[in-house]
Amino acid sequence: MLRKIRKFVTGKEGATAIEYGLIAALVSVAAITALGAMGENLSTMFSTVANELDSAVDGVGAS
Repeated sequence: MLRKIRKFVTGKEGATAIEYGLIAALVSVAAITALGAMGENLSTMFSTVANELDSAVDGVGAS
């Protein structure tokens, strides 16, 4: 079993699979970071819109 693993890692197919795995991991980290930042910005934006709408509704009701 150990011989098969060693052959996989040292062979061309094994190296290619490891490279694709590393690329996929880097892309995943970048996507998670970007989506996390975007989620925080969206939350802030929706809160701002909700507050503005509340203010507008309160202003209309006072007239």
